Amino acid sequence: MPSFLPLGAIWIFLFSRVPPSLPLQEVHASRETIGKIAAASKMMWCSAAMDVLFLFDGSHSIGKGSFERSKHFAITVCDALDISPKKVRVGAVQFGSTPHPEFSLDSFSTGREVKAQIKRMLFKGGRTETGLALKYLLQRGLPGGRNGSVPQILIIVTDGKSQGQVALLANQLRKKGVTVFAVGVRFPRWEELHALASEPAEQHVLSAEHVEDATNGLLSTLSSSALCSTAASDCRVEAHPCEHKTLETIRELAGAAPCWRGAPQADTVLATRCPFYSWKRVFLSHPATCYRTTCPGPCDSQPCQNGGTCIPEGLDRYHCLCPLAFRGDTNCAQTLSLECRIDILFLLDSSASTALEGFLRAKAFVKRFVQAVLSEDSQARVGVASYSRELAMAVPIGKYQDLPDLVRSLDGIVFSGGPTLTGKALHWVAEHGFRTATRTSHDRPQRVVVLLTESYSQDEVAGPARHVRGRDLLLLGVGSEDVQVELEEITGSPGHVVIYAEPQDLLNKIPELQGKLCVWPRSGCPAQSMDLVFLLDASAAVGPGNFAQMQSFVRSCTLQFDVNPDVMQVGLVVYGRRVQTAFGLDAHLTRTAVLRAMSQAPFLGGTGSAGTALLHIYDKVMTVQKGARPGVPKAVVMVTGGRGAEDAVVPAQKLRSNGVSVLVVGVGPVLSDALRRLAGPRDSLIHVATYSNLPFHQDMIIKWICGGVLRGDTPTARGSRQDPA
Repeated sequence: MPSFLPLGAIWIFLFSRVPPSLPLQEVHASRETIGKIAAASKMMWCSAAMDVLFLFDGSHSIGKGSFERSKHFAITVCDALDISPKKVRVGAVQFGSTPHPEFSLDSFSTGREVKAQIKRMLFKGGRTETGLALKYLLQRGLPGGRNGSVPQILIIVTDGKSQGQVALLANQLRKKGVTVFAVGVRFPRWEELHALASEPAEQHVLSAEHVEDATNGLLSTLSSSALCSTAASDCRVEAHPCEHKTLETIRELAGAAPCWRGAPQADTVLATRCPFYSWKRVFLSHPATCYRTTCPGPCDSQPCQNGGTCIPEGLDRYHCLCPLAFRGDTNCAQTLSLECRIDILFLLDSSASTALEGFLRAKAFVKRFVQAVLSEDSQARVGVASYSRELAMAVPIGKYQDLPDLVRSLDGIVFSGGPTLTGKALHWVAEHGFRTATRTSHDRPQRVVVLLTESYSQDEVAGPARHVRGRDLLLLGVGSEDVQVELEEITGSPGHVVIYAEPQDLLNKIPELQGKLCVWPRSGCPAQSMDLVFLLDASAAVGPGNFAQMQSFVRSCTLQFDVNPDVMQVGLVVYGRRVQTAFGLDAHLTRTAVLRAMSQAPFLGGTGSAGTALLHIYDKVMTVQKGARPGVPKAVVMVTGGRGAEDAVVPAQKLRSNGVSVLVVGVGPVLSDALRRLAGPRDSLIHVATYSNLPFHQDMIIKWICGGVLRGDTPTARGSRQDPA
């Protein structure tokens, strides 16, 4: 007898360890996603006409505590229903040994009355006669319903442990057009819930133990039938892996003990060892799929810096829990400042291509920027406009002098959707964006337009961008890597663009933007005709990483030119294991097209020959047949690591003798004699220590092209090559 006492203690321990409100349908997702599911459940709304009947299991197997949780779940669902006689009607039936109508669908006309009546419901107890409750509904219909003229929704809240068969009755009810949700409480029998629910079962079987998750699942399913919707247009229903848990009693072999059994002879007792079993209750898990609605949140962009934790507060608000060292700042970042007198107009892309999530990210960036940069004695003034099809001046420049008022005004800027007409917005800004700034021209500060976008424009941007810059405005761009080329074209320089690789990196770019705001742009190359070919060393000696830096550098140079068939034509040739024309002089007629093509130039590898590459340009690029224009100055800018230049002196001289200027940009710690011979005149060679230093020599190269070649001052730019017929 004493040996049985520990087993009894284990039995009690197992039951004492079962939490009373364990979420028995668990979605496997990050904590952030779980929070989004809970937040989205409060943002959903059902306003279509429908009859919703709650069928509450009030049997003894449920217990009073789980019955109260069932009521809480129903009240939470009612918070999302537009309850009125013409829209959503709600009723309730409780069942145990017999069904008992609590109130019919036509009893109450407001949500407050319905929720108050659900709260007053009393637990009745009895057997779990789910089948009798279903028969009651089959015979009489939904009490007070509209006879099937509107969608009928039955929400059965039960532990699924019926005293009889329910599958056939539930199927008959579904055939009558009733959509059935089976919502488990306590430790439900999932196979019975699946037998009760409509198909697909994974969208109609839920657990009331996690109220917000179950509410989200139910409303998400109804949203697929257009009965419900969310407050934000960018919310979406997604499938998540999840699992159902069941508390079951299992038997385990605990060992063997001596026992005595009767033998065939009546007076004989046989001594033997008999198996001994223990019983315990455990959770068994069953994989499933759960469909839940999530909405983009303010913490998606990870605004909190330096280890801060983002806490969402609705759709577009949040606060940061900061480490001790950073508690003085809203986003746990260092405070910045602007020391120049400046008027800034932020231009936010609010188009459908950028989407609500991207728009909220840009708005959070502006909000964080003004909080970090502006102060009481700041000489900067800020305005904000948003655009898609049309432009809306949300915050005129200088309207809010008080920083809290300015921040509150930013909260009111709404997402509009529509096409991405960046060019149209830029033209409007050039004409009207700074009219509200009342400072006189004598006292006028620097004026800056900061464009924030994640989408390519659907209209032409080059002309409007030039119009903005022609109005003595500094144009800066902030965007993702996807739109880097267009932002460089709009702003006129890579130095005026702030690029982030991942959405969460955007707020970390605030110091970079702050550093660009007090710098006035330098003038580019004059608009004179020229045929220019860039020649890039794409051999293995250079490597793909350095080649990418060369690509970025020539794109930066190209931004200084007015590319079109009447002014500047640009071509690109690369060489390595072979020589390849990436694109010829007449292949691309706009600067945007040239910039895109430069980004797509291939890295070739292998061993390169600069001489072969220069002969290729002479024979197959700088010819009339390939787009070169007679009488127009011509130049080749060659960027090389120096290897493979031994055979290039004669081809370079051949180009120069036929009116093509050749500039050699040698990259590397040592300048080889071969490059010196290749460069020819002393002013046609520029030495760069490393590939990362190329941008520091851009002004010198532009000066060589625009100052010497275009004026015809270099000794090699005076001739004119006659192309063969």
